[in-house]
Amino acid sequence: MDEPIVGYDGNLSNRSTFAGVKRGSIGDLEKVDVAIVGAPFDWGTTFRPGARFGPGAIRGADYLGPDGERPHLPTGIDPFRVLETVDLGDFHLVPGYIEESISNIRRGIQMIAEQDTVPIVLGGDHTITFPNAGGIADVYGHGEVALVHFDAHADTGETHFGQLVGHGTPMRRLIESGAVPGHRFVQIGLRGYWPPPTVVEWMREHGMRSYLMTDIVERGLVPVVDEALHHVLDGASKVFISVDIDVVDPGMAPGTGTPEPGGLTSRELLDTIRRLSRELNVVGADVVEVSPPYDGPGQVTAFLANRVVLEVLNGMAERRSRRLS
Repeated sequence: MDEPIVGYDGNLSNRSTFAGVKRGSIGDLEKVDVAIVGAPFDWGTTFRPGARFGPGAIRGADYLGPDGERPHLPTGIDPFRVLETVDLGDFHLVPGYIEESISNIRRGIQMIAEQDTVPIVLGGDHTITFPNAGGIADVYGHGEVALVHFDAHADTGETHFGQLVGHGTPMRRLIESGAVPGHRFVQIGLRGYWPPPTVVEWMREHGMRSYLMTDIVERGLVPVVDEALHHVLDGASKVFISVDIDVVDPGMAPGTGTPEPGGLTSRELLDTIRRLSRELNVVGADVVEVSPPYDGPGQVTAFLANRVVLEVLNGMAERRSRRLS
């Protein structure tokens, strides 16, 4: 591509910034702690499209003014006073062209991480986690980054309608490429009727740690997260968090492409995300599968995704504040 990798003039981009933070440039992130960037991509979906409009909806789900303070009520911390945060706009992608688009995303993530800045990506369908986490691993070392994955679906399919890349295959592609080996994976919230037993067996053979919603119901979410944290902290010093919004029950998050009843509550997700971001060294994150056309007039899914990002930032800010105190 001849055009810039990321910016505000893409045909799918949203001109506002997340929470009113200042705009940034991907080539100049000196002293920037966090870079928000959109990936308006949904040509990897299998059912309901629309996630290409997710970045704009997530940015827009905010009722505070651009100069409004955002102190977190449980902690009193305003993450934007602790973490220098900018919004880079959206990746410039080629609608309908998967390989070109994921290549551009991966290059952009590499450029952000190389400047010691944490990218938080607003999706987009879950295909983008392949270049997101892959780009992080390119910088910090293949096999050195753990991935905590919230989702109703494992996304470990061997192929995607005969293709290697799509929103049902990113975790498998990360494992097969060596970017994030199976024993570095923790998945939380799986349920429903996919993948088939052969794929589940492949996951076990590669050491993936997967917690079903039945595990959470029987054992409780806190003990499951305790165990997940222990697993992640065993040998990995850096973590990527990937949140598919369909991990939440569709009664609370209807605006998604592949809704699966019986998930986490929004409260459970937010509390868990902040805890992980406080207790782990997060070097990247994404929030994916928000499909505004199915969100209804209340925009509840977009608001939830917006708050997921804020909880990541709050957890990171808590971690920073504790380290400096």
